[in-house]
Amino acid sequence: MTPQRHDSVMARRERAMGAGMALFYREPIHIVRGEGAHLFDTEGRRYVDMYNNVPCVGHGNPRVAEAMARQQATLNVHSRYLHEGIIQLAERLAGLHGEQIESVVFACSGTEAVEVAIQMARGATGQRGIIGTNATYHGNSETVIGLSRAPLEPDRYPDIRSMAFPETLRPIQEGLSESALGDAYLNELQVSIDSLKATPSGFAAVVFCSIMANEGLPNIPAGFMAKAADLVRRAGGLVIADEVQAGYARTGSWWGYEVTGFQPDIVVTGKPMGNGLPVSAAAASRELVDGFRSRSRYFNTFASSPLQAAVGMAVLDEIEDRHLLANVSEVGAELKETIASLTADVEWVADVRGHGLFLGIEAVTDRSTMTPDKTRAIDVVNQLKDLGFLTSNAGAHENVVKIRPPLVFNATDAADFAEALAQVTNG
Repeated sequence: MTPQRHDSVMARRERAMGAGMALFYREPIHIVRGEGAHLFDTEGRRYVDMYNNVPCVGHGNPRVAEAMARQQATLNVHSRYLHEGIIQLAERLAGLHGEQIESVVFACSGTEAVEVAIQMARGATGQRGIIGTNATYHGNSETVIGLSRAPLEPDRYPDIRSMAFPETLRPIQEGLSESALGDAYLNELQVSIDSLKATPSGFAAVVFCSIMANEGLPNIPAGFMAKAADLVRRAGGLVIADEVQAGYARTGSWWGYEVTGFQPDIVVTGKPMGNGLPVSAAAASRELVDGFRSRSRYFNTFASSPLQAAVGMAVLDEIEDRHLLANVSEVGAELKETIASLTADVEWVADVRGHGLFLGIEAVTDRSTMTPDKTRAIDVVNQLKDLGFLTSNAGAHENVVKIRPPLVFNATDAADFAEALAQVTNG
């Protein structure tokens, strides 16, 4: 695309959709096609997608596209009619969890599903107070965005408290053993619980991303998540696991909570469920879901539809038939090891961490001070883009190079990325 044409598209975008709508990269790219783990721009240049978890079974997936077209051509209505397809998807989704998860409420976005989960917890406990971490993101409705905004605007969100997210790289207290550090973070959680219980809000639930994705994929003190879940339940609350980023084979296990070692009461899933078709879910015990249904009479025109069912089943079939859990485990482990080896002597790389095909490279000014370096992370992301690899920066300090490709990302893609990263780190 010529620079003039590029500028014209940018100007039209701002007129049509409003100025300030975010774009990736200093020089945005104009994508027109996707296939597998690859994206193509207007000039036909191929990029390896290292970021998008929505098309988890690949851009342009034939099985998903065929299921979508077939169902849309046959029937697509709202949920106030009986239809086998959505029942089968609910049964299959619940069956991928432990026996504490029995029933499913479908929605269309992660935000909606987190809203449902919060309503479910508040109704079951009779309390309103919710706890998240101080660097989290779970969605953008007025209630859910409060989990992100509460640390900055506590008076606006009196029903929400934040706690320091658990990590070992920058611990809230220096000089502690890992076990003692975990206890220090548990104390943070207890303080938040006590704070809510001292108000009319009371305490209803915590909402944690199972792998703390937006916090920057920190290494969590061993045993913290299970102990936190126990603490929450003893205090009369429920544990909501946000698996929108962590779930659907992303870590090499079906669910992030399996990797970080705890059992949630409510599980939220979203983005990857439809490989691009909007579908999400809040899943819990039959008792919790029945209670929610009786109190809210929740209805969503586009949720629990035959179309969602057909596409959702196709995505699960692809993950299972193509053995993507194994692919994620094998390719992810090799990629993480390769990145760690490549950056072992790179002064600005403080840490390489993550699970499966969700990895992060933490950028710092230098290892002695461990000062987060957002500018460096942005520079690396843009250099990688110029070499044909699409990543982003994220984390509590926005200094983590975020690597999260579709699950079909393979060993060849990983080797190509390693070459590009070597160029960047040696430059």
